[in-house]
Amino acid sequence: MKSKPSVSAVQLRRILETSLYADDLDQAETFYRSALGLNLFAKEAGRHLFFKFDDQMLLIFDPARTSEESEVAPHGTRGPGHVAFAVPISEMDGWEKRLKGIKVEIEKDVRWPNGGRSLYFRDPAGNCLELASPLVWGMEEGGSSLRTP
Repeated sequence: MKSKPSVSAVQLRRILETSLYADDLDQAETFYRSALGLNLFAKEAGRHLFFKFDDQMLLIFDPARTSEESEVAPHGTRGPGHVAFAVPISEMDGWEKRLKGIKVEIEKDVRWPNGGRSLYFRDPAGNCLELASPLVWGMEEGGSSLRTP
Protein backbone atom coordinates (compact mmCIF):
# COMPACT_ATOMS: atom_id res chain seq x y z
CA MET A 1 0.00 0.00 0.00
CA LYS A 2 1.42 3.36 -1.06
CA SER A 3 1.56 6.06 1.53
CA LYS A 4 0.30 9.56 0.75
CA PRO A 5 2.99 12.17 0.15
CA SER A 6 3.52 14.51 3.05
CA VAL A 7 2.35 18.08 2.69
CA SER A 8 5.98 19.20 2.56
CA ALA A 9 6.64 16.81 -0.37
CA VAL A 10 4.06 18.31 -2.73
CA GLN A 11 5.19 21.16 -4.93
CA LEU A 12 3.80 23.25 -7.77
CA ARG A 13 5.87 22.87 -10.93
CA ARG A 14 4.44 25.24 -13.55
CA ILE A 15 1.35 27.10 -14.64
CA LEU A 16 -0.76 24.87 -16.86
CA GLU A 17 -3.26 27.44 -17.99
CA THR A 18 -4.02 31.09 -17.58
CA SER A 19 -7.25 32.89 -18.38
CA LEU A 20 -8.23 36.22 -19.81
CA TYR A 21 -11.74 37.51 -20.36
CA ALA A 22 -13.34 39.19 -23.39
CA ASP A 23 -16.92 40.21 -24.13
CA ASP A 24 -16.42 39.76 -27.90
CA LEU A 25 -14.89 36.34 -28.54
CA ASP A 26 -14.96 36.69 -32.33
CA GLN A 27 -12.85 39.84 -32.08
CA ALA A 28 -10.54 38.13 -29.57
CA GLU A 29 -10.12 35.11 -31.83
CA THR A 30 -9.18 37.28 -34.80
CA PHE A 31 -6.64 39.22 -32.72
CA TYR A 32 -4.93 36.26 -31.07
CA ARG A 33 -4.75 34.31 -34.33
CA SER A 34 -3.64 37.15 -36.62
CA ALA A 35 -1.62 39.42 -34.33
CA LEU A 36 0.07 36.75 -32.21
CA GLY A 37 -0.14 33.74 -34.53
CA LEU A 38 -1.70 31.47 -31.91
CA ASN A 39 -3.42 28.27 -33.00
CA LEU A 40 -6.97 27.69 -31.79
CA PHE A 41 -7.26 24.43 -29.85
CA ALA A 42 -10.96 24.53 -28.93
CA LYS A 43 -13.89 26.91 -29.19
CA GLU A 44 -17.44 27.11 -27.89
CA ALA A 45 -19.33 30.02 -29.42
CA GLY A 46 -20.31 32.60 -26.82
CA ARG A 47 -18.33 30.84 -24.07
CA HIS A 48 -14.62 30.33 -24.72
CA LEU A 49 -11.55 30.16 -26.91
CA PHE A 50 -8.67 27.84 -25.96
CA PHE A 51 -5.22 28.33 -27.46
CA LYS A 52 -2.49 25.72 -26.94
CA PHE A 53 1.23 26.10 -27.36
CA ASP A 54 3.75 23.56 -26.18
CA ASP A 55 2.40 22.27 -22.85
CA GLN A 56 0.52 25.40 -21.84
CA MET A 57 -2.96 26.80 -22.45
CA LEU A 58 -4.31 30.31 -22.83
CA LEU A 59 -8.04 30.34 -22.11
CA ILE A 60 -10.21 33.28 -23.11
CA PHE A 61 -13.70 33.28 -21.64
CA ASP A 62 -16.76 35.46 -21.99
CA PRO A 63 -17.28 36.40 -18.31
CA ALA A 64 -21.02 36.92 -18.81
CA ARG A 65 -21.28 33.19 -19.44
CA THR A 66 -18.64 31.69 -17.18
CA SER A 67 -19.37 33.73 -14.05
CA GLU A 68 -22.82 32.11 -13.86
CA GLU A 69 -21.93 28.49 -14.71
CA SER A 70 -22.89 25.48 -12.69
CA GLU A 71 -21.02 22.77 -14.67
CA VAL A 72 -17.59 24.13 -13.77
CA ALA A 73 -16.70 26.35 -10.84
CA PRO A 74 -17.93 29.84 -11.79
CA HIS A 75 -15.12 32.20 -12.69
CA GLY A 76 -14.69 35.58 -14.29
CA THR A 77 -13.31 38.98 -13.61
CA ARG A 78 -14.04 42.62 -14.17
CA GLY A 79 -11.53 44.96 -15.71
CA PRO A 80 -8.46 44.13 -17.75
CA GLY A 81 -6.23 41.16 -16.99
CA HIS A 82 -2.56 40.62 -17.77
CA VAL A 83 -0.46 37.85 -19.26
CA ALA A 84 3.18 37.85 -20.34
CA PHE A 85 4.43 35.60 -23.14
CA ALA A 86 8.06 34.46 -23.08
CA VAL A 87 10.02 35.74 -26.06
CA PRO A 88 13.81 35.52 -26.40
CA ILE A 89 15.50 38.91 -26.46
CA SER A 90 16.81 38.09 -29.95
CA GLU A 91 13.21 37.99 -31.30
CA MET A 92 11.97 41.15 -29.59
CA ASP A 93 12.74 43.53 -32.49
CA GLY A 94 10.88 41.21 -34.87
CA TRP A 95 7.84 41.26 -32.62
CA GLU A 96 7.98 45.03 -32.29
CA LYS A 97 8.06 45.36 -36.08
CA ARG A 98 5.21 42.85 -36.51
CA LEU A 99 2.94 44.59 -33.98
CA LYS A 100 3.59 48.06 -35.38
CA GLY A 101 3.04 46.70 -38.91
CA ILE A 102 -0.49 45.58 -38.03
CA LYS A 103 -1.22 48.83 -36.15
CA VAL A 104 -1.07 47.38 -32.62
CA GLU A 105 0.00 50.23 -30.35
CA ILE A 106 2.92 49.40 -28.09
CA GLU A 107 2.16 51.19 -24.82
CA LYS A 108 5.58 50.72 -23.33
CA ASP A 109 8.94 49.26 -24.32
CA VAL A 110 10.91 48.57 -21.14
CA ARG A 111 14.57 47.64 -21.13
CA TRP A 112 15.24 46.20 -17.70
CA PRO A 113 18.57 46.67 -15.85
CA ASN A 114 19.19 42.90 -15.90
CA GLY A 115 19.23 42.77 -19.72
CA GLY A 116 15.58 41.76 -20.17
CA ARG A 117 13.06 43.60 -22.28
CA SER A 118 9.26 43.85 -22.25
CA LEU A 119 6.79 45.12 -24.83
CA TYR A 120 3.36 46.03 -23.45
CA PHE A 121 0.21 46.34 -25.59
CA ARG A 122 -3.55 45.67 -25.38
CA ASP A 123 -5.87 43.14 -26.93
CA PRO A 124 -9.28 44.35 -28.22
CA ALA A 125 -10.87 43.61 -24.81
CA GLY A 126 -8.36 45.89 -23.05
CA ASN A 127 -6.27 43.11 -21.48
CA CYS A 128 -2.63 44.07 -20.94
CA LEU A 129 -0.39 41.75 -22.94
CA GLU A 130 3.36 41.59 -22.53
CA LEU A 131 6.07 40.02 -24.60
CA ALA A 132 8.91 39.54 -22.13
CA SER A 133 12.33 38.04 -22.23
CA PRO A 134 12.66 35.47 -19.42
CA LEU A 135 15.78 37.46 -18.47
CA VAL A 136 13.32 39.86 -16.81
CA TRP A 137 12.99 37.26 -14.04
CA GLY A 138 16.57 36.00 -14.16
CA MET A 139 15.53 32.89 -16.11
CA GLU A 140 17.23 31.25 -19.08
CA GLU A 141 15.62 32.11 -22.37
CA GLY A 142 15.70 28.79 -24.18
CA GLY A 143 13.21 28.63 -27.04
CA SER A 144 10.06 30.63 -27.49
CA SER A 145 6.53 29.28 -27.49
CA LEU A 146 5.42 32.27 -29.53
CA ARG A 147 6.98 32.35 -32.96
CA THR A 148 6.71 35.14 -35.44
CA PRO A 149 5.18 33.60 -38.58
